[in-house]
Amino acid sequence: MGGIIFWTIIRVAFLIPALWLLLDWTDFKFWWAILAISLYGVVIHPAVVQYKLFVEQNKEIFNNSLCATCRHFDGSAVICMKYDKHPTIHKLPCEGIAWEPIEK
Repeated sequence: MGGIIFWTIIRVAFLIPALWLLLDWTDFKFWWAILAISLYGVVIHPAVVQYKLFVEQNKEIFNNSLCATCRHFDGSAVICMKYDKHPTIHKLPCEGIAWEPIEK
């Protein structure tokens, strides 16, 4: 998940100067349309696609893993907060020993 945020920030960092330079070459009324289209095409759409891939790659961990029902599991980063390791389907960071149920 951190990679999605990182690359989104990098894209924004490159897009801002590019759009600022483009402001001198285009008419102001067209610049807003170019801004909206490029913001969507360069920043928002790739981030959404990467997020969907992230969710698809980790769907089995969310649904079929012991970690998903543990209080130490952070679903936004797919990480065990107690051991600071990423669980997989075949390997749990604590091997089930430190599992604690989620308190509701």
